[in-house]
Amino acid sequence: MKKLGISGLATLAALILWAIPSSAAIRGNYVEVRTADVYTGPCFANSEVGVEGRRAILTWTINQGEWQGVNLNGLSVMAVVRAKDNLGDPYHNPYPAKAIVIVDQHANAAQRRALVNFVQTAGGPLVEHIVRVDRAPIKVDFGSGVHHGVVTVVAGNLARIQTRSLCAGDSICGNEELYYPPLTKVSHAMPAYTIEEAFNGAGLGAVWNQKGDRSAYIGTFQL
Repeated sequence: MKKLGISGLATLAALILWAIPSSAAIRGNYVEVRTADVYTGPCFANSEVGVEGRRAILTWTINQGEWQGVNLNGLSVMAVVRAKDNLGDPYHNPYPAKAIVIVDQHANAAQRRALVNFVQTAGGPLVEHIVRVDRAPIKVDFGSGVHHGVVTVVAGNLARIQTRSLCAGDSICGNEELYYPPLTKVSHAMPAYTIEEAFNGAGLGAVWNQKGDRSAYIGTFQL
């Protein structure tokens, strides 16, 4: 093995430090809803492929941290996505997708830019093509806690999410499993029941109000 001299080690250390993002300490809570069941059995999933699951709403609530050197404590941001095929189906390519980003109305100009960049990093190909950025008062209520599945998200008159925990009556075929993983990198994700997911904004060529699906994930994130 070739040994590195002092200058080589210094260069390597500099490269490692450069590769570690300054935003590595950002953390918070995450909600995701889809227009297809994520907790389901193969029979239900197969019936939705090519028909449902092309749309999703993702919400990040930042409890603590900075992004691009900008403090984002207490702010929320949403991404509303419309893809060309079922999101999560390994046999079809859903991209390119279109995305709307809704930033917290309480964010200043620097925070808005940081929030959009954060979404681009966290969402990857889901939000590669942002067609519109809107501002709205985003209110997120995790009820009795992030791990109980009871969440309400309201972004002005643009988007709304309401979930509850799954219960025994939500198992229909008896073969349910976590059929699709979350769309982004999260920690401690748990499936939840979507009471309502609605999008009434512009830019995606579609609005929707969907109710009564096993289509949500609740979790935490850290980047």
